[in-house]
Amino acid sequence: MKGTTLSLALFSSVSLTLLTLPVMAGESVDASFDFRLRYESVSQDNLLKNADALTLRTQLRLQTPQYQHFSGFIEFADSRDVGLDHYNDTNGYGTQYSVVADPNTTEVDQAYVQYQNKGVTIKLGRQVIALDNQRFVGHVGWRQDKQTFDAASVGYQATDNIEVKYAYLTQRNRIFAAQKDNKAQDHLFNVSINSKLGKLSGYSYLLDTDEEITDTLTTNGVRLVGKKSFNDIAWLYRIEYAKQHADKADKQFSVDYHFAELGATIQGVTMKGGIEVLSSDEGEFAFSTPLATLHAFNGWTDQFLATPSAGLRDQYISFNGTMFQGKWALVFHNFTADNANNIDDDLGDELNISYVKKLSKTYSVGIKFAAYSAGNNTIGKVDTDKLWLWLSASF
Repeated sequence: MKGTTLSLALFSSVSLTLLTLPVMAGESVDASFDFRLRYESVSQDNLLKNADALTLRTQLRLQTPQYQHFSGFIEFADSRDVGLDHYNDTNGYGTQYSVVADPNTTEVDQAYVQYQNKGVTIKLGRQVIALDNQRFVGHVGWRQDKQTFDAASVGYQATDNIEVKYAYLTQRNRIFAAQKDNKAQDHLFNVSINSKLGKLSGYSYLLDTDEEITDTLTTNGVRLVGKKSFNDIAWLYRIEYAKQHADKADKQFSVDYHFAELGATIQGVTMKGGIEVLSSDEGEFAFSTPLATLHAFNGWTDQFLATPSAGLRDQYISFNGTMFQGKWALVFHNFTADNANNIDDDLGDELNISYVKKLSKTYSVGIKFAAYSAGNNTIGKVDTDKLWLWLSASF
């Protein structure tokens, strides 16, 4: 049983089990609730009208008590426009406007049965899966409809320093509402070891989205993230390398991923500089991360959610700290092509600024701004400004 059929079977069995667990345990269910009201504006130097969106995301979560090492979790989510609807929602509405990828939707975001015992955690059903820094697998929590997966996952805490994770995905529940979810046959392997040098992770992600034609993506990699303190300065470092093989309609490609970052925290301010390279195979195919939390990488205007066929080099410098009991961040990106094919490799640059402040244990507010300036080799890219204002609450 594959794809959608298996996803429906998993979802049905999990939902029935969730209904029975509280009764079996004889205890009440814990409930939590949150909302996020957000304004987003998009201005682009093209023929599209400027976008304005005011959307509200509401989430209700129910957690059952544990019964003989079993428990259940279910999360309902609703996202909709609540006053301004001048935007392209990616599902056919407002195509004359720039995109704000927050369509109206009501979904069961998560519904799983969990087993926990002696360092083993097993989840069966719809769930969030976030591995390492979410560069390859994440939940895209920035959008109002986050990404989840219909999956069976296993985690094993072998020792205090060694953790092993595996997941088999039958469906990718994407951020564009249910009509754009994808069936899948994906295998995710991740092992992490805490060492004196830092956290060392090795991973292998085998993705397959089509039963009819060859469409596979295999990524194997290793990363190290560490921190060392000398003379009141905390030095931060991260290096990562991955090799990716793609088989697209019987045509094969091989590409690499390189990442290096060095930073320091001095008197509460953290400064980082780094380079990320998603290479290209002779300008025909570039390194791809289809399950990632993409908004967190390569600039907040989301110009490079799909890696250009010529590849991408992102050189950046960032600063972050605290001010007025809130958190601020400033990031500058410079983008160039990995394989320019004897033409200009300038893909533009981008400035990102944000400030987030908790007003209380319940409420927080935030503001974020991003400005992208198109380069000389940016077919389809134009100067773009985006602004976000939001209020969130958790109960």
